Amino acid sequence: MSASTFQTLEVALADELYPKVDLALRRGRHIGRDDGPMYEYLVDAQALLEPFYQRFGCELIQQSDGYFYLLPRPSNDALGRRQLSPGEMLVGQTLALLYLDPATLQHGGVVGRDALLQRLSALVGADVLVRTLHPRRTGRGKKYDERIAAESVRTKIGEAVRRLGELGFVDVLDDTRLRLRPALMRFAEPVRGLGDRSAALERLVRVGEVVLDDDEQDSEEDLSADEEPSS
Repeated sequence: MSASTFQTLEVALADELYPKVDLALRRGRHIGRDDGPMYEYLVDAQALLEPFYQRFGCELIQQSDGYFYLLPRPSNDALGRRQLSPGEMLVGQTLALLYLDPATLQHGGVVGRDALLQRLSALVGADVLVRTLHPRRTGRGKKYDERIAAESVRTKIGEAVRRLGELGFVDVLDDTRLRLRPALMRFAEPVRGLGDRSAALERLVRVGEVVLDDDEQDSEEDLSADEEPSS
C-alpha cells in the first residue's frame, strides 16, 4: 500500500475535498469507487479520519465491495440517524437482489424501473406490496382500488429510489433507468458468506427479515404487519 499524501489530520482536513466528503458521510451517503476523487480521498486519509470520527461516536467503515460510510454507535445521537422506512428497506433489498443478478452485470449494472417493480411484485405479491408501501390507506382487511393502488405503488417506489440515491445506493440515470452501486450489498450483509447469497437474501426479503445494521429496529421486521413505520 502506498504512503498517504496526508501526513497529519490537519493537512487532511485542510484538503479541498474534505468538506464535501464530510457532509456526504454525515448525511448517510455511501461513497464508492464511482465517486472518483471523493473515494480516493477517503482511501488516502482513512488512517487519520478513523480516530477523528470516533471522537463523534462513529465508525468510518470501508467495505471490501468498494465503498465507505459512517456507522453511528448504538448509544450515539450526535450526528443524528434516520431509519429507512419498511418501503425503502423493501426496495433496497430488491435492488440488492437485482445487483447480484448476472443479467444486471451484463448490462453494466443498469436496470429499468419496470424490472424493479416486476421483481418486487414477484417477491412479495401485489397485495403485500401495496400494504407495505402505503400502510395508512390499506390496513389489513381494507379494500382498495387496484388502479389507484398501482399508481400509488409506483409513486412510493419512486420516492424510495430517490432516497436510496441520496444515500449512494443507486444512481438515478433518468425516469426509467437506475445504475446499481456496490453499496447495495449492505442489504445483503445478513447472508454474506453463504454459498448462494441471492437465494438466501430472497428468502429473507419474502419474510421481511432484513434491516441495515445501524437501524434502531429489531433484527426481524414483518413487512406485512399492521403496525405503521415510525415517523
